[in-house]
Amino acid sequence: MHTGERSAGTQRMFGSLLRFHRERAGISQDALAQRVGFSKSQVAMVERGERPPKGDFVPVADEALGAQGALLAAAKELRVSHLPAWTEEYAEEEKRATALHTYANHVIPGLLQTEAYARAVFNCNYCPPLDDEEIEAQVTTRLERQNLLTRRPLPVVGFVLEQATLTRPLGGPAVLKGQLQHVIDVGRLRNVEIQVMPHDRRSHAGLAGPMILLETTERPQLAYVEGQNGGYFVREQPDVGRLFGKYGILRAQALTPEESAALIEQVAQGL
Repeated sequence: MHTGERSAGTQRMFGSLLRFHRERAGISQDALAQRVGFSKSQVAMVERGERPPKGDFVPVADEALGAQGALLAAAKELRVSHLPAWTEEYAEEEKRATALHTYANHVIPGLLQTEAYARAVFNCNYCPPLDDEEIEAQVTTRLERQNLLTRRPLPVVGFVLEQATLTRPLGGPAVLKGQLQHVIDVGRLRNVEIQVMPHDRRSHAGLAGPMILLETTERPQLAYVEGQNGGYFVREQPDVGRLFGKYGILRAQALTPEESAALIEQVAQGL
């Protein structure tokens, strides 16, 4: 059995145990959600084994349901998430994406990063600094998320990258050169389009900052925006529609995928 299958099975077992104790205590999903700080739908997803419990969910639920440590013990078998708390929910949505579009203006996006480049990114996390073990865990988690690019059915994936992301030498010239070659290789996948926004454009639709746009079978349009202290979803119209509109303009303003690949190759050769 693969690691992912074992993890999913453990989540289902934990979910069944949670439901057993909740029903035995006579507490509804809605009431439990209020106590653990989740939504009712999120509690339901945990009970179905579709997502692991996050934050203080387990200790709060164990006490609220009178499980006497049973949930705490079961949770030890769950795979630990090494994602920042504010990106955990995003990662769950990302797994279900049928289409994903990213505009990045500071660094190469995580879905495109090589191991060496990702490690360099996490080494830049100075406040607070991460220890070596946490950096390696973060790198592993990031690389695992890249399975999205080749999983079946294939999602439609697009990136618009600021030209500055191609020249910022995180990790040094050798790391950057390997990273740029990897971007070129990923761009050859038939379900992936990579475009570069050149620095000499006189008009620009993305000046408000980076964004990630998703489409899933459950939700046709969903946006995620991340800043210094966390990230948040944009779910409601007309705001989410406006972000999709901005991304469409960004694609029109950027170089074509063919022109972008040529520019990336040129930058890599200069390193």
